[in-house]
Amino acid sequence: MNRFAHRGLLTFCLLVIAIGQALALSTEEDAGHDMTTTKASPETARIRFADVALLDQDGKVVNLEKDLVSNKIVVMGFIYTRCTTGCPVLSSIMGKVQKRLGARVGTEVQLVSISIDPQRDDPERLNDYARAFQQGPGWSWLTGSPQSVDATLKGLGAYSGDFQNHSPLILVGDGNSRFWTRYYGFTDPTELARAVEKLSGERNTHAKHTAIAMERQP
Repeated sequence: MNRFAHRGLLTFCLLVIAIGQALALSTEEDAGHDMTTTKASPETARIRFADVALLDQDGKVVNLEKDLVSNKIVVMGFIYTRCTTGCPVLSSIMGKVQKRLGARVGTEVQLVSISIDPQRDDPERLNDYARAFQQGPGWSWLTGSPQSVDATLKGLGAYSGDFQNHSPLILVGDGNSRFWTRYYGFTDPTELARAVEKLSGERNTHAKHTAIAMERQP
């Protein structure tokens, strides 16, 4: 075998090895996502907001509860940008919720996506990722230090010691309440939009009753 043929064979072998490693890494990063999970199982749970600093996709420092959740009806998901299976599905679902709710997102309603891989998902990467799903204002993509993100996830009941094996999860709730609904699996966007509408209706009813009570006071 001449020198050039030997070099060509060596290059081909290295290419095959590199492709194999890339495929193995992709499989490893997507491990644990159950793509057969298509129906969500909603459950009511009490949540807690960690008082920590996070960063949104524009690099702005935010406090999840004070800056994004307070006085809003919130739809919240958990993703990481290198995931190529479950996370894009979850983000697409939230994008459809945004489309269904229209201009209410950014006023009465807030969407939040929190990266569960803060060591690699910086604001710039989240900003690039968000462009594929976000269709307007009112959707914040959050990251931060591993300590801050872990504290946030633990308070929300969304922490997993191995983020690559996290279960698909979306939270829906009123920022003025500690009791939210957890939707496990890949939820129909219509169901999520209905949950938002229900919370909005409850708010309006409460406000109406409060106004009537105030009028009756001497």
